[in-house]
Amino acid sequence: MLAVFKKEVAKCPKELKNGENCLSLKEDLLLQHFSAVHSDAVTLNLGGSGFMAFSSDKQNPLLPRLFAVVDDIFCLFQGHIENIAPLKQLYGLTKTATEESIIVEAYRSLRDRGTSPTDHALRNIQGKFAYIIYDASVRTTFVSVDADGSVPLYWGTTTDDHLVLSDEVETAKKACGRSFALFPKGCFFTSSGGLKSYEYPNRELKAVPWVDDSGQACGATFTVAEELKKKTTHLGSSFGMPRVDSDADWSNKI
Repeated sequence: MLAVFKKEVAKCPKELKNGENCLSLKEDLLLQHFSAVHSDAVTLNLGGSGFMAFSSDKQNPLLPRLFAVVDDIFCLFQGHIENIAPLKQLYGLTKTATEESIIVEAYRSLRDRGTSPTDHALRNIQGKFAYIIYDASVRTTFVSVDADGSVPLYWGTTTDDHLVLSDEVETAKKACGRSFALFPKGCFFTSSGGLKSYEYPNRELKAVPWVDDSGQACGATFTVAEELKKKTTHLGSSFGMPRVDSDADWSNKI
């Protein structure tokens, strides 16, 4: 799977950029590469927001790629969900609901109702998976992987600050040079809030250097810091810096 979002839609972390090796996005060449690798590739033009591409070719049968569009919400999903039955009941879905439709409904519930803190809702989803959501109604993205990072998802940036996501390392390299890294496990990314950990929502994420399998230094990945150290001093006293915590409804900030 492949998704490219323009910087107006999704501002990627600056730590992903490797100043020594970052490419300018050549959309046509990237799509040609993806189509050459996957003969059944389908591309969706998202207008001024970017594009998505999907293929079921050469997939792992235990971690299949799935795609869904529901009410202007586009979802690329790879993997499987283990607790499907309770999630169907939680979101009022029919018995025939599939993994990607569960993910869409979980996102829509957060967006529209904010009935559960985001980190709680994401921890409720058990399995091995990675997914990319684009909501055309509000021009926003939502990206996440499971707590163990069982399905590799790579994300990177280009010289013009487009955000690129793919489950294939060669596709990420083709788009970003070495300005990419593994998406951090147990985390989620939104257009409005950036990257956060749903496993440890009250802890900072720290950028750490990432090296690919060939030993090349690429962009940075992120890990949870041991302690939250966001503090500032006011009139000689120490106060915690104000923040929007995990119990806040972020949907009205999209």
